[in-house]
Amino acid sequence: MSDTILTRCRGKGLRMTGQRRTIAEVLQNSRDHPDVEELYARAASRDPKISIATVYRTVKLFEEAGILDKVDFGDGRARYEDAERAHHDHLIDMQTGHVIEFVDPEIEALQEKIAKKLGYKLTGHRMELYGVPLKKP
Repeated sequence: MSDTILTRCRGKGLRMTGQRRTIAEVLQNSRDHPDVEELYARAASRDPKISIATVYRTVKLFEEAGILDKVDFGDGRARYEDAERAHHDHLIDMQTGHVIEFVDPEIEALQEKIAKKLGYKLTGHRMELYGVPLKKP
């Protein structure tokens, strides 16, 4: 990642109010995939004057500007992550909703091989695996 969410917002000419700055900082510090309600709780703990409507509008603005990516893990909640995070795939625990990020060079190579076999140059992809924990013997 080349710079922070806040820096990219400024670089795209977005007007950065104090509340937008707080939301950008909360997003920058997130190591998970928060939804708007989670972002609101985190931002409101830093600035109690932030409304959930402000968080919704700010997330939409950041998404439209290409700063955030919206991800959907099949639970009906739109979640967000930095659009410039290093590439990774997701494994979603269907019992807990926990999202595990991973990178596997073999999977990456296989995807490239499949695209080439079908006559394509792969320019990107998103992979989400859904599962339940194996029972311990």
